[in-house]
Amino acid sequence: MDDVPGQRCSLGAARGRGPVSATHQPDPEPRAPEIALVAAVARNGVIGRDNDLPWRLSSDLRHFRRLTMGRPILMGRRTFQSIGKPLDGRTNIVITRDPAFAVDGVVVAASLEAALRLGREIAIRDGADAVMVTGGGEIYAEAMPHADVLHLTEVDLAPAGTVRFPAIDPLIWQETARVPGERGPRDEAGFAFVTYRRRDRTARAEPA
Repeated sequence: MDDVPGQRCSLGAARGRGPVSATHQPDPEPRAPEIALVAAVARNGVIGRDNDLPWRLSSDLRHFRRLTMGRPILMGRRTFQSIGKPLDGRTNIVITRDPAFAVDGVVVAASLEAALRLGREIAIRDGADAVMVTGGGEIYAEAMPHADVLHLTEVDLAPAGTVRFPAIDPLIWQETARVPGERGPRDEAGFAFVTYRRRDRTARAEPA
């Protein structure tokens, strides 16, 4: 006799020796969307110079699009201004304390924690599994304690630059995937797509 979802049938009941005893199993709460940091990082930790990327990697731009499409993305004002426009197919949340900042197609948050809360609400509404933090350096550093996963493109260069990705503590983060990139004609360097996951999710800081 097949079990009925949400019910437990004793053998005696199944044979007609008593009523079926049913217990209701409550539906598990949906898992909160993950907080993910997405960045391209050089061997020396550099991620930016003069408010721009210090390399050209078309393959990484396509990878970034695949990772973030359909998920809310968070970024600082300077990062948004370096892009120049909202990215399509994603809710763009820009973090700035400037009350006059307003751009069509952009949601504004006054702090990282407000942006994370808003990003999770939007992800749940849209059925997305993650909120993507996309820079810049100060935002990455502030968001690191809240993150569940890091999606990094390791770039085989060591350029000069003033903006760096935060150090990755191996006691906190575990490398779970590494995929060598296939260098194309519009890629200035070799690269690999690397994923780190937090070893203990309960140690993650929650937005206040």
